[in-house]
Amino acid sequence: MKVLKRSLYDQLSSKLMPGKVLLLLGPRRVGKTFLLNLFLEEVSEPYLYWSGEDIELGKLLEHRSVEHYRNLTGGKKLLVIDEAQKIREIGAVLKLFIDHVEGLKIIATGSSAFDLNRQLGEPLTGRKWTFYMFPPSELEFSYDEDYLTQQSRMQERLVLGSYPELLHLPDRQDKVAYLTEMVRDYLLKDILELEGLRNTHKITDLLRLLAFQTGSEVSLSELGRQLSMDKNTVERYLNLLAEVFIIFNVRGYSRNLRKEITKNSKWYFVDNGIRNTLISNFNPIELRNDQGALWENFILSERIKYQHYTRLMSNNFFWRTYDQQEIDWIEERGGQLYGYEMKWSKPNAKAPTGWANAYPDAHFKVVHPGNFREFVIKDDSAAI
Repeated sequence: MKVLKRSLYDQLSSKLMPGKVLLLLGPRRVGKTFLLNLFLEEVSEPYLYWSGEDIELGKLLEHRSVEHYRNLTGGKKLLVIDEAQKIREIGAVLKLFIDHVEGLKIIATGSSAFDLNRQLGEPLTGRKWTFYMFPPSELEFSYDEDYLTQQSRMQERLVLGSYPELLHLPDRQDKVAYLTEMVRDYLLKDILELEGLRNTHKITDLLRLLAFQTGSEVSLSELGRQLSMDKNTVERYLNLLAEVFIIFNVRGYSRNLRKEITKNSKWYFVDNGIRNTLISNFNPIELRNDQGALWENFILSERIKYQHYTRLMSNNFFWRTYDQQEIDWIEERGGQLYGYEMKWSKPNAKAPTGWANAYPDAHFKVVHPGNFREFVIKDDSAAI
C-alpha cells in the first residue's frame, strides 16, 4: 500500500524536545495515529506508548505524585499518548510529567480539540507546540501527483472529499458507503461523548442547513427559527462543531465603512465529502447546480490547510456591502490586504468597484481550476 506523505511529518521531529508537549489535534479518521506510528518507526530511543482509551491507564494516572509518575516512565525519555482527551484532567497530568520528569518529551494526540484545549490551555502555557491535522490536502497530494493527475483527481475530491481511507477503496460506490458510515457513526461522537448532548438530530439538521447555505451568510436567529432552538443554543452547537473540526467560521471584514456588513458569518465544511454526505448528493461536478458553492468550500478548506501546514499567519475574512458587492476571501497579513474570489468558471472576473475604491492598495485575484495550485500548494503573493 502506497503511503501518502503528510506535511506534518518533518515538523514533528523539529519540535520534539525535552520539557515540551507536542500536541497533534484533528478530526477522527484523518490519519493521526497512522502518522504517529510512521514517525515512531524512525525513532531510535526507547519510548512509552499509551492509549487514552485504556481505562486502567486512567486509573494509574489518578494517583498524582511526582515519584509515582517517574516510576511510570521507567527512565524512558519519550512518552506518547494517543487519544489523550480520554484521560481525566489530562492538562494537569501532562504538566506534572513535564515539570518533574527531567528530560522527558511528550507527544499527545486528540480528536477533540475543544476538550483538550480547555484542559491544556492554562496548565501547559509555554510548554506545548500545537499542530492541527486535516484530511489530506492538495499540497500533500502534490508530492506524488503530477499536474495532469492532480487536475483530474481534484474533480472527484470536490465531491467525495479527501479522507485518507478513500485512497484505498476501489470504486465510487465503496467511497460513498464509507462516507455515509463515517457521518452516521463517527462525525458527532466527540461532541456526544464529552458534552452529553442528546439532540443528535438537531445537530445533524443544523449541519444540513449549513450545507445548503455554503458560501452564504448565516443568521443565527434564522437557523434557530428553522430548528425550533434559541439563538444561544445554535451558537453553542456551531462552536462545538468547529472545535471538533467539522466546520469553520469566516467573519465579515470591515474598517468601519458604513456600507460594509459584518454582523453575520459564513460557515464552511472542513471536507467537501462530509458536506455532500449530509445532503446525499454525490453527483459529479459537471452535473450539479451547486458548482460555485462546492468550489468555494473546497478552495477555502484547502487554503486553511495550507496556512496551518506552512505556518502562514493570516487573519481571514469575507467582504460584502449592503449593495451586494462581495469578495469570498480576504487575507490580512504582513500589513497588506489580499482579496480572492473563487470562480469555477468566469476566471476573468474583476474586483468590485467598492473594494477597489475603499482599498486601492489591496491585491485581488480570481482563483479558478486553472490556477488553484498557486493558492493552495505554492503561495506566491505577487502572482496569486
